[in-house]
Amino acid sequence: MGKILIKDAFLVNEGSIEKGSVLIENERISKIIYGDCDASVLPHADQVIDARGKYLIPGVIDDQVHFREPGLTHKADIASESRAAVAGGTTTFMDMPNTSPQTVTEEALDWKRQRASETSVANYAFYIGANNSNIEELKKIDPAKVCGVKVFMGSSTGNMLVDNQSVLERIFGELPFLITTHCEKESVIKANIEKYTRLYGEDLPIKFHPLIRNEEACYASSSEAVELAHKMGGRLHLLHLSTAKELTLLEDRPLAEKSVTGEVCVHHLWFNDSDYERFGNRIKWNPAIKSENDRLALMEAVKGNRLDVIATDHAPHLLSEKEGSCLKAASGGPLIQYSLLVMLEKMKNGSISLEKIIEKMCHAPASLFKIKDRGFIREGYFADLVLIDPDKSTLVDRSSILSKCGWSPFEGFRSEERRVGKEC
Repeated sequence: MGKILIKDAFLVNEGSIEKGSVLIENERISKIIYGDCDASVLPHADQVIDARGKYLIPGVIDDQVHFREPGLTHKADIASESRAAVAGGTTTFMDMPNTSPQTVTEEALDWKRQRASETSVANYAFYIGANNSNIEELKKIDPAKVCGVKVFMGSSTGNMLVDNQSVLERIFGELPFLITTHCEKESVIKANIEKYTRLYGEDLPIKFHPLIRNEEACYASSSEAVELAHKMGGRLHLLHLSTAKELTLLEDRPLAEKSVTGEVCVHHLWFNDSDYERFGNRIKWNPAIKSENDRLALMEAVKGNRLDVIATDHAPHLLSEKEGSCLKAASGGPLIQYSLLVMLEKMKNGSISLEKIIEKMCHAPASLFKIKDRGFIREGYFADLVLIDPDKSTLVDRSSILSKCGWSPFEGFRSEERRVGKEC
């Protein structure tokens, strides 16, 4: 490709926005020149990109996606979803193990790594999945092969629910990986299903979803995970937190000082339970979208130091699979192509700063998962870079959706234009 010079951009990196130019050689950032520079003093390049008025950011790192391969490729695969990711500014993804077959053995893990090497257009990593019977298999896995172990402390695909206390203690006490958890208490969910179906029948509308998978279900499981981490000494990352109450389990400290960290997903920052009436099953996720008070508390925790990472839980389903009652419709939806877009919209309306978005979507995942030479704009780092033009608006239209399932919960949304202002 030769040398590439990105000239006169606003570099958003490590808490600041500064004007500068970036030279790229052999896929890495070879030089950063800050300030306004006359063309005569800029380094020679084979290609020059005029980035005046544009933001240059590190590529987004999404620590939770479901790209559905192997076994569920009628709705997504690594090739299609990695293209959707890159189109939306995400250059690295970490894929979950609840595929078919499940990624609970080294053989299944190696298959996915090989497949990604052949078809992914983005950087990739994979989780190994835990169940009640594969602890010895997990102990054999080279930590360099995985980004973490995924523990479903709530219902999931097949037999991936881990509800054996002795197994949980071994996972938290014996494995050298970062432990990531889906936390919803199965017994609470079952009791709520029984309660509401007894009162209203089996054909429950979507408004019952956050009542069934409620705050109690989330907090009971998350608090159990945190207790296990403290007791057994494991490093814990709580995925897709959805309630204000769960935030009390996290500390307001710098990321490097934490043994328990937390993630929030864009849909829990964007929607609230009043949106079920408009969007129906399209915004059905596990954990459920909850109240506006929860949404606001999650955003405040992002702006502070309680929540560490913003991700997607990108989980495509066909629209036909999203039909039916709240007990039958599939949970999950495609998000990765527009995750950065909707967070930028939050910036434009004053909810969060651009620097904080980059911290939580780029820097923090790189630091938490110890990703070498990515996630920052630094000399010597890989040139995983994204240019943002604030003078253009984007319409989320079905014709531009790259996810294989062919739809988005953001369809019809148009981002607003916003010129680079004095804050830069």
